[in-house]
This record gives sequence, structure tokens and C-alpha cells, in this order.
Amino acid sequence: MIPRRTILRGVGAAVALPFLDGMVPAATALAQTAAVPTKRLGVITFPNGAPEEYWTPKTAGSGFDWTPSLKALAPVREHVLVMTGLDSVGAEPGSGTTHSQAASALLTGARPKRTTGAALELGISMDQVAAMTEGLGRETQLPSLELSLEGGDTVYGVATCDGGFSCAYLNNSWANETTPMPRETNPRIVFERLFGDVQNTSVEARRARMKQQQSILDAILDKVERLEVGLASYDRRKL
Repeated sequence: MIPRRTILRGVGAAVALPFLDGMVPAATALAQTAAVPTKRLGVITFPNGAPEEYWTPKTAGSGFDWTPSLKALAPVREHVLVMTGLDSVGAEPGSGTTHSQAASALLTGARPKRTTGAALELGISMDQVAAMTEGLGRETQLPSLELSLEGGDTVYGVATCDGGFSCAYLNNSWANETTPMPRETNPRIVFERLFGDVQNTSVEARRARMKQQQSILDAILDKVERLEVGLASYDRRKL
């Protein structure tokens, strides 16, 4: 059995292992172990919608037929709940434009205050509530990550912040009623936040590491390979 607190040490770095089955004694219920998997919350949005027939089951109840986009979740059917017919008062027409209302109300349920300046007014988003919650975001080094495939105030060259509303309302995540959580579109920056050397924040060191295409993970690859020898296939995939 592998100790739960096992870490892989590299040059100036220590990476904690995720919860692996190999850390649990044989015949021990997961709920009775000293450490259970950390809960996660992920919110994914399609700004311009998606073909309903690919996502929404045609029938209600636990015996629904899988749609093409949900079929990958079939092995964990008992943990899947598909909810349809929801409505967001904050996104209803009347107080803003389609773009600003839809984006800002998605996770806040609030209507944006019309302003093109810094006098923003909306509300905290549900993901940021989770980020401050015991057992969720408070248990991780980075409480939340706001990621996007596109950024700025245009999509394919078309302005998306209009109608007299600040482009800040295009952010889905809000720390409070006046502070949006800007979305990150650069994978390299995200990788640096997760695996970069936080003890060395100099621009020169980061550039040198990027040039070598390396991170702190490269310093522990040999230890990972040795550890994999004694793990089951499921744990090897997770590692």
C-alpha cells in the first residue's frame, strides 16, 4: 500500500499525489478511509448554444436514451442528472443586450447595471461561492480557474460588448458584485500557474524554462516511472 501523504520530490519541487486506489488497504470501504477524493466543480458553457438533439434526452426518468454528446457518461449513469427547461430571470430581455445579459447572468442569476465604465454592478457567481466553500475550493492551492477559448471584446472580429454595457460583463465568473474574474485563454499561462516554479517568479527563469519546454514535472519523471510499476492500470492512468 502507498502512504496517502506520499509526494514526489524533484529539484526544488514537491508534487502531492492524487488519491489512488493503491493507497487504500484491501477490503476497506472508501468512506472509511482517512482521505477521500477531493470534490470538484466544473462549469462549461457554450455561448451560442448547441444542437439540442445532441445533448437533451428525448425522454425523462432514469432510463433515458443517451444522446451522442452524453454517451461518454454511460459508465457512470447512476451519477448523472440531466436537467432541462431551466430559466434565468437575469438573462431575460429588457435590461441589457443579448451578449452582456447572457454571459453575466449565467452563474450569477443577476441583471447587469448599464455602464461602460468602472461602476460595475452584478453579483457573486455560484462558482466563486464554491471556491470559498469548505471541502471544495478552500482545499486546493488555486481555489478556481477561469478558462476560455476566446477572450477580449470581440468574437471572430465582431464586437460582443454592446448596448452601452461594459465588456467586463462578458465574464461569467464574479468574485463579488463589482469584481469580475477575467478568463484566461493562453494554455501556457494556465500551465505555469498549475505547475510552474512558484518559488522563482523571475521573467528570465520562466523564459528559460519555456525555451526548454520543461516544468517542475520534468524533475520527477523518473520517480513517476518507478512508482507506476507497483500500481494497477486505473491508478497508472490517473497518475
